[in-house]
Amino acid sequence: MAAFPFEIRARDGAARAGVLKTPRGDIETPAFMPVGTAATVKALTMDQVRATGAQIILGNTVHLMLRPTAERIARLGGVHRFSGWTGPMLTDSGGFQVMSLAALTKVTEEAATFASPIDGSRHVLSPERSIEIQADLLGSDIVMQLDECVAFPASKERAEEALRLSARWGARCKAAFGEREDQALFGIQQGSTIRALRRESADRLIEIGFDGYAIGGLAVGEGHEAMCEVLDYAPGMLPVHRPRYLMGVGKPVDLVEAVSRGVDMFDCVLPTRAGRHGQAWTRRGPVNLKNARFAEDDEPLDATLDCPASRDYSRAYLHHLIKSGEILGQVLLSWHNLAVYQALMRDLRAAIAEGRLAEFRKSFADDGPAEAA
Repeated sequence: MAAFPFEIRARDGAARAGVLKTPRGDIETPAFMPVGTAATVKALTMDQVRATGAQIILGNTVHLMLRPTAERIARLGGVHRFSGWTGPMLTDSGGFQVMSLAALTKVTEEAATFASPIDGSRHVLSPERSIEIQADLLGSDIVMQLDECVAFPASKERAEEALRLSARWGARCKAAFGEREDQALFGIQQGSTIRALRRESADRLIEIGFDGYAIGGLAVGEGHEAMCEVLDYAPGMLPVHRPRYLMGVGKPVDLVEAVSRGVDMFDCVLPTRAGRHGQAWTRRGPVNLKNARFAEDDEPLDATLDCPASRDYSRAYLHHLIKSGEILGQVLLSWHNLAVYQALMRDLRAAIAEGRLAEFRKSFADDGPAEAA
């Protein structure tokens, strides 16, 4: 019996629109989770994040265990109270950060040992410790198994080794997690871009049994086309009645293509990272507000969006803020970009419910991602 009920309310081809019910609120799917790495979505208040329509955010296990430490967050009432986010929160397991710190990391059967990029101190992250941090200390609603993620390209032997270690770690995570009614545990499919390995990984995860299933090991350098080729088959290997989460993805076109292939949940740093660097996403693709052609453009970024950053400030003013290095420019563009992503999720849910996803997908491809006028 899964911890959180997942109801699929509409289908259009492989795409699904549904709702994942959690004690802290419902999550309508397809859903995009803003990334709150250090218990904050960069540059934004939690009220601003909520106002975009986000129903769930993501927190980062490794960053929080290093600073301010998971134990301190627990003493302060858990990550929800600490951050002021009252809705559901998913925490990643730390596997991706372990990969990104590869030069500082040693992976064994027992655990990953790595050096902190903050002060060089040594830390051990085992499956059991990852579960303790996420579920018991931070108080995450959706907990991810610890996995080993390999960069692209990877040999078949290396990808096979990583998926099998991930499966063994997944079983240990499940044992450590136990049975809980108010928290869910997701497993992570690995296997790089090799179909047979994706199948093996999915079978091993299903045998263990999780509340939801993530597709990991993508958005690590393989490119959009290779990612879509994997998504042609990988989601269908996972249980149809549970949510499917594509980790670390991506650009709007990536989200549309993944939804059309049966993915339900996403996270990515792109909207806020782009905002901090002067890039605004629009319904027709990205625009660079540093560009001189916006210096006297009195139009808002998108007057149709119910977001002050999108509606109430001219492109000329945003251009001025970015060129002047004003923090407000980073805030407004990050806020706008998250609003664009949440509007895309609403549009996708409506298109699936009304049986017009193919039309939506075609019009989306036709419109972008060329820079908007």
